[in-house]
Amino acid sequence: MPRTARKKFNEAFYHIMSRSISEINLFQSDEDKSYYLTLLKKYTLMHQCSIYAYCLMDNHVHLFINPQGFDISKFMHCLNNAYVSYFNRRYQRRGHLFQGRFASTIVTNDAYGLTLAAYIHNNPKIYEKYRGREEDYPYSSYGIYVGKRQDVEGIVDKNYILKLFSVDPKNAVKKCYYFTKMMTNSGIMTELDSEISNAYTENAYRSEKRVVERTFNPEMIIEKICKLIGEESPENIKVKYNREKTALRALAVYAMRVFCGYTFKRISHYLGDMSLSGVIKLAKEGFKLSSEKGLYQNIFTTLKLTKIT
Repeated sequence: MPRTARKKFNEAFYHIMSRSISEINLFQSDEDKSYYLTLLKKYTLMHQCSIYAYCLMDNHVHLFINPQGFDISKFMHCLNNAYVSYFNRRYQRRGHLFQGRFASTIVTNDAYGLTLAAYIHNNPKIYEKYRGREEDYPYSSYGIYVGKRQDVEGIVDKNYILKLFSVDPKNAVKKCYYFTKMMTNSGIMTELDSEISNAYTENAYRSEKRVVERTFNPEMIIEKICKLIGEESPENIKVKYNREKTALRALAVYAMRVFCGYTFKRISHYLGDMSLSGVIKLAKEGFKLSSEKGLYQNIFTTLKLTKIT
């Protein structure tokens, strides 16, 4: 039977769960978990997504993610494939590691978002060492929320969850902690009713979902980049062997991936049948440029936050 199409829409937040095949743990060591977080950071930045909560268990992963309009299937495909490649190389094995497709549930409202974060953060209770002090588990975002540890990986966007609890940062952290503790042994996968939700929020903050526009055509992107960079001829992006325009091509290729949703193959055809390896190399260079402080980062931030006309 054909598999059911995954439910997706541009403004959706998602609860993602990926599980390993039954005969092997997804993570064999703490180093594996650290590497997965490195990949999560990389692809979150690369595709301009936000992670609100996460927890890495031995045989599965929970993510609360706002892809900001990016295709969640593409995001997880990149993340999981990169981890499988690392895992198989490290442990000298071949074949599948994840148990089928990742599971995804759309977060339908802010109350469910609070419930979901608490559910994710309570996962370490299955480990006797962390039962009753789940916030001490080092491979969960819980400790980051309540100040137990620093977000050294730079992954978590805490604003969405904490501002639902309170506009005062200290009060928000306190409420987040007690709410999560309260939910430890309850049926927290069901949505909270409005009374419980109101008891733990001040109603002083209105959630505003921000979505990155992902449907621009390449001409609009390239024209905007050229204006910002001071390039007179957009056609120079298609000149393969002009080294002076490498930065322009790299930034444009990366922008086409992020803002146009183009595959590498489609970008290759657009540029005049450039090799896939060449396009992938340019995309990586564009990502690197956009991550460095200075002109190119400012250009990319402008593309992300402004309407292209």
